[in-house]
Amino acid sequence: MSESEVSVSKLPGVPAELRQDRMVEEVEAVGFARVTNLAERFGVSEVTVRADLGSLEAEGRVRRVRGGAVPLSNPRHEPTLEQAVQENQNEKAAIARYAASLVQPGQVVILDVGSTTTAMAHELTLRPDLHDVTVVTSGLNVAIALESASDRISVLVTGGMLRSRQHSLVNPFAGLILERTSAHIAFIGCNGVDVERGVTNLNFAEAEVKRSMINAAREVIVLADGSKIGTVEAAQICQITDIDAVVTNMSTPIGLISPLEQAGVVVHRA
Repeated sequence: MSESEVSVSKLPGVPAELRQDRMVEEVEAVGFARVTNLAERFGVSEVTVRADLGSLEAEGRVRRVRGGAVPLSNPRHEPTLEQAVQENQNEKAAIARYAASLVQPGQVVILDVGSTTTAMAHELTLRPDLHDVTVVTSGLNVAIALESASDRISVLVTGGMLRSRQHSLVNPFAGLILERTSAHIAFIGCNGVDVERGVTNLNFAEAEVKRSMINAAREVIVLADGSKIGTVEAAQICQITDIDAVVTNMSTPIGLISPLEQAGVVVHRA
């Protein structure tokens, strides 16, 4: 710890503005900062920390979550599937392998669109033990990825209007097959998972199809790398209580996972 950090965290009477600047640095450095830890770190009460975080959120510098704060998620445009594939590749590969291990022979599985679900489709083709599996998907690239295992895995594409950005099919008509489907598991992709705001997405048309997928499955598992945990995007897919589990990666801060588990969601760290 530097001398400046010691002076801020230990000496009394530090100006609130300087303390708040250091809090922002702390939040950005660790990804999730607890109120209790910040209070100890800066030698102030938890009431003061909450007031500081409230001010920082109002200024658009951090985002409050239960028990602390996370870095502010800047509004962003939806990436193409090809762009998304390049982000957090190792984390997504680990999530995909773990998720694929959950599928059993004879199951009907819904596989959503997205870079992580595409990686999962590839992982499914590498499992020679799988047979009599049916995959229902709205992703054209997901269907193509599964084609090499067509002797063991049947693929049903939902139909609908093509979105070239994600190579996906959306309404009208995308929900018709899902309304008549009863799947064992739905693996859902997303852009955000937050205990208070639920599972969210950047695109409203995609979110509508994802809701139909959730309604068609007995078990719902969300695939989300650490960059999406604690993040909130524009289009809500469902409440956190509507899902059974989240598969994320080992680098996701425990402080972001605990609230999900307290809400009854099983969290697997791949």
